[in-house]
Amino acid sequence: MSPKVQSKGSKAKDPQPSTQENLPPPEANAEAIHFLNSLRQEELLLLFFSETLVMVSDTGEPQGELTIEVQRGQYKDKSGVITYVPFVHASSRGFVDKTLCGSSLLAYLSWKLEVVKQQSQEFIKFHILPMEQKTSLLKQDDQLLMTRMVKEGEEVKTEVTFFPRPSIEGFVSQAANLVLLRVMAWRHTVPSNARFLALDTEGKLCYSTYQALGSQTIQVGHQQVEVFIVEQTVHSEQGIPMSCQFYLLPDGHLAKRIQVGSPGCCMITKVPILREEDDIEPSPVFKKKPLVWEEDLELYSRFLDRKEELRISHNSYLRQHPEAQALISDFLLFLLLRQPADVVTFAAEYFGPFAKRHPPTPALRSSNRPSPFRELEPERSEA
Repeated sequence: MSPKVQSKGSKAKDPQPSTQENLPPPEANAEAIHFLNSLRQEELLLLFFSETLVMVSDTGEPQGELTIEVQRGQYKDKSGVITYVPFVHASSRGFVDKTLCGSSLLAYLSWKLEVVKQQSQEFIKFHILPMEQKTSLLKQDDQLLMTRMVKEGEEVKTEVTFFPRPSIEGFVSQAANLVLLRVMAWRHTVPSNARFLALDTEGKLCYSTYQALGSQTIQVGHQQVEVFIVEQTVHSEQGIPMSCQFYLLPDGHLAKRIQVGSPGCCMITKVPILREEDDIEPSPVFKKKPLVWEEDLELYSRFLDRKEELRISHNSYLRQHPEAQALISDFLLFLLLRQPADVVTFAAEYFGPFAKRHPPTPALRSSNRPSPFRELEPERSEA
């Protein structure tokens, strides 16, 4: 399913037919999709940190600064629902051949590094014809909306593209790429033969591949550190491939970045404190022990206190109701004199006359003595 494109601008020319448009849209392969699906939230949380690199020229002179920050952010969708997702903020500002340039990137991603919302901006302040480019990506239901604005001097071109969801499976945005590189460094592996999707400099979908170039020891300040080198290549269908090499520390920190063909690079000036995976100790298992409360001083003390409270309460009640003690004494005396075989029935017959619902005792006793126990009321038949 091909993306839908809408263009407008102050001096936009009519689009010319191209043989590229007849080609099928690029698709990510199974290896790339499997690698993205293998990402776990617990793993990404270990890669949340900020870092700063210095932009240096081929002669080693500082030309600017690159800052990358990945943290947990709150994203509020159009319905007002707030979710906690990875938030990426990157910015750079410096000089290339004495010309001011810079970029900024803000993005919210899912835990599988899918784009939720991303905004990027790049500019070059040429004296004659300054250039600026803004790109916005926004997830909308089952599609991805891209708005791209290119300004060259006074000329402004705006392009709106809708990517259906199936066509962007395996897509890695600029922000997702920064997090994905940290994952590769943490795992010390690059998915073999994986072919992802990315956007080229013209905002067109194309293939993106990663290749492991092995490990190398580099000098950072007064220290030597071992780095894992990953090369990313964006295979534009309309231009030459663009490659960038990333020198990564074991915990995902970026030590050096080189864009192939560029005279300068970005690198750190001080080795950061490397993070290590926390060893999660198993929860202790406590065996269930029988409770012998008589041997527990606190429980036994509570028992004695409660026993004394009940004794005082009972004695107080009997003093206030002497008839209760007299009634029980008479029953015990009568019980010992008669010594019946069925004590329960004898007690029911003895205390029966005290019941409110007990029928009056007939003047002449019959041989068919009624039961001393109260009968249950018969169930009412339904009408």
